[in-house]
Amino acid sequence: MNVSLFIPCLVDQFFPSVGINLVRILRKAGVSVDYPQEQTCCGQPAFNSGYHEEATQLARRFLEVFGDAETIVSPSGSCTSMVKVFYPEILQDPGLRQQLQEVTSRTYEFSDFLVNVMGINDVGATFPHRVTYHDACHLLRELRVHRAPRELIRHVRGIELVEMENSDACCGFGGTFSVKFPEISTAMAQDKSAAILKTEAEYVVANDSSCLMQIGGYLSRRNLPIKPLHLADLLGENL
Repeated sequence: MNVSLFIPCLVDQFFPSVGINLVRILRKAGVSVDYPQEQTCCGQPAFNSGYHEEATQLARRFLEVFGDAETIVSPSGSCTSMVKVFYPEILQDPGLRQQLQEVTSRTYEFSDFLVNVMGINDVGATFPHRVTYHDACHLLRELRVHRAPRELIRHVRGIELVEMENSDACCGFGGTFSVKFPEISTAMAQDKSAAILKTEAEYVVANDSSCLMQIGGYLSRRNLPIKPLHLADLLGENL
């Protein structure tokens, strides 16, 4: 099987280790990996801000770049849901309907791909630390992915997974929401951080870099000891 990587903007610009470790994990899983250099933003920021024409242009671009891909895998529930859930809303061109259905059906968030497509829940990682897991909104609510990341975490050697209260509560990032409504966003990050602290975890794990940037920023500004960690980094760095 060949996997084409769909790397979100935040990963590309701020968290490149996530993409590097995703390659490491996928190769160990026995698949070949390529990275289409022509890929751009999926269009989610424009879509969420009401610029649907601009988002549609980027959706068309995505279909051009990934149209021939055997399988498309991304380390982001948020951007994956943009493709699988919201592209069908904005791409109404009948001439693209078949291609859109084929591309969206072959696009996966990486934990969902490993567990539910490849049948892999143990990648061979070791991480002797206490962690808790945050359910990113789009991954949970749009893609219905809840079990897969937890399966991968539980099979890491030496790890202790402690569930936080309200793990499915939003962290407050929400893309431009955190910019337009900073007071509400900060209050939500405070509530999320309080739940994390109660677990006495050393790390908070999530599958979206945007959530980790929000949570990690709040923890860092208050000198709290818990570190944010993407699941791909947890697994890939410790193989």
